[in-house]
This record gives sequence, C-alpha cells and structure tokens, in this order.
Amino acid sequence: MPTPADFLEATQWAAIGTVALAIIAGLGFVFKWGIRFRLVGAAGFSAVLTVGLLGLSFEPFSRTMIEGALPYATVYDSGSSQVVIAVPNAITEDELDATLRQAASNLFKPYRLGIPGQTATVRARAIVHEDNGVSRLVYLGQVQPAPKDSGLDYQVQINTDLLA
Repeated sequence: MPTPADFLEATQWAAIGTVALAIIAGLGFVFKWGIRFRLVGAAGFSAVLTVGLLGLSFEPFSRTMIEGALPYATVYDSGSSQVVIAVPNAITEDELDATLRQAASNLFKPYRLGIPGQTATVRARAIVHEDNGVSRLVYLGQVQPAPKDSGLDYQVQINTDLLA
C-alpha cells in the first residue's frame, strides 16, 4: 500500500510536469500554435491531479502498528465519539493495553465529529459463553484521549477482574 511519503514524492513529480506543461502552453501562445488551448487544458488538468496527490500525502491511509497488539474487529462505530472493538477472549492485560492503544491511534482522527464536550472512547469487548447456553458481552477496557496538559497520548482503563 502506498505510504504518505510515496504520495508526496509523486506530488513533487506531478508538480514538475505541471510546470513543464504550463511553460509549453505559454510558448504555444507566444508562437501561436494551433494546440495552445489544448495545452492550457492539459496543464490545468495536471494541476488538479497534483493537488489531489498532495491531499493524499496527508496520511489518510496510514495505520499504526504497536508491538504486542492483537488483531481486532470494529463491531460498532457511531462515526463520532463511540467505537467498540472485538478482541479475542484469551487476551492478556499487556496485549489488551497494546491493542487499545493501536485502535486509538488508528481511530481517533480529526475528522471524527461529536457533540462538544463528548470524549471519544474506544471500548474493547469479548463474548463470554456461559454454561446455560447464554452468551454475554464483557467490556474488558477502554481508551480515551488524555487531557492536553497531562503529557500523555491516551488514558487506558482495563478491567483486570474480567480478563480471562
């Protein structure tokens, strides 16, 4: 998968091509070539492509990988401040901490809008199958952004009594 650095490099090459097309279009007007208006269109289109590549270089696709994190599935996402992820039942406290931090890094993005005053929260849950045939959801922990003055990235809360 292309990284933001790859898109930035492509942006630089596209910008060079756009400038070259603009210079050729300018020469077309000076020498009254018949294709001068087509060159203006090509230069304008390449400028639009260059701006699009620049937009893709601002990390829309990058995913954070934290060592020790287990794979998780997003099972609920309100699109604003509430996200629930499913984790395996046999998860340790260290793995849960790493998984919650990875999910927070991947899911807490500036485009998440919420009601002012709401705190974005990612909760991790597992399914416990009881002997009587009933399954219930168990919330093992949650992560929220840390207050700006704390110096931390995230606040992780783990329900250690519910693990295993």
